[in-house]
Amino acid sequence: MPCLVALIVFGIMGIFSATQRALAKEAFGCVFRRITFRPCNTSFAEKVKGKLLAKVLKRSTFLAKVLNKYYEVFSWIFFILMVGSTIWVIRGGFNFYVYGSCNGLNQSGFCAFDPSGSNNKVTAVGDSTACGITPKTEATVTLKGVDLSGFPTENVTGKDKVVFIGCYACDYSRKAYPDILKLVKNKNATLTFAHYPAKGDTTFLGEAGYCVNKMYPDKYWDFNTYLFEADKNYILDKTNLDSILSSFNFDVKIVDECANSPETKNAFDNQVKELDKTGLYGTPTIFINGKAFVGPKPYRVYRSAINKYIFF
Repeated sequence: MPCLVALIVFGIMGIFSATQRALAKEAFGCVFRRITFRPCNTSFAEKVKGKLLAKVLKRSTFLAKVLNKYYEVFSWIFFILMVGSTIWVIRGGFNFYVYGSCNGLNQSGFCAFDPSGSNNKVTAVGDSTACGITPKTEATVTLKGVDLSGFPTENVTGKDKVVFIGCYACDYSRKAYPDILKLVKNKNATLTFAHYPAKGDTTFLGEAGYCVNKMYPDKYWDFNTYLFEADKNYILDKTNLDSILSSFNFDVKIVDECANSPETKNAFDNQVKELDKTGLYGTPTIFINGKAFVGPKPYRVYRSAINKYIFF
């Protein structure tokens, strides 16, 4: 077993050192002999053992004696730890590629590949000032029993169904939105958008969007994309709304009357209540064929959900 450990260690070190490459070659020969049920080359095994004992002996005679006596046992222990850690790293790397997190979909535990946790950050629902990682999972987030018929939807005949619940003032929603548009275009999927006022006063934008979709459905998606791409401070200033509407050649007076009507306010409130049924705990919350993705994942994660990669 020391030979196998040495092969891996010296193999890696050999990338940078000619001396270590020679040792890696000897280690390979040792491993080959062991797997063919022949004893390892004694000189190499003793060479590795001698190097280790020399290092330990400089620090403690007692530890050197223990290492010498239980050398094979320690070798097995380190081998098992090495194999376990290697499997863990590979699993974490795979999860990161597929889910955007080492720990699995929407899991916010520490991930060496994403130490800041940026792929799982959300604007928390219910607290307009809270932005960051939430410890919850997607287990209770679902579209079951949720009526989406009143929300803007394009390409209704698409085989794959994407539902984007986001907030115009949420930086994480703004980060995810372009990737969702790219996904929908590349996969010819159905897209349903729902604005959830998770941060700041964005209800007036949701109400305006409701009226634009009702009166100018052919221009709604351009309008919606603008709200996600334009300067956030500009669109959140209510005094700029008429200018925004005018830039799309909408009848500003009629849209304003619609947005401020009791019917629209009641309809928008009902939409928010409908979204609450999903159990969402932050924006963005994105459903791809019914599966929830919370936080702005890398594009490959959204793509894999449609391509149906095999997940751990």
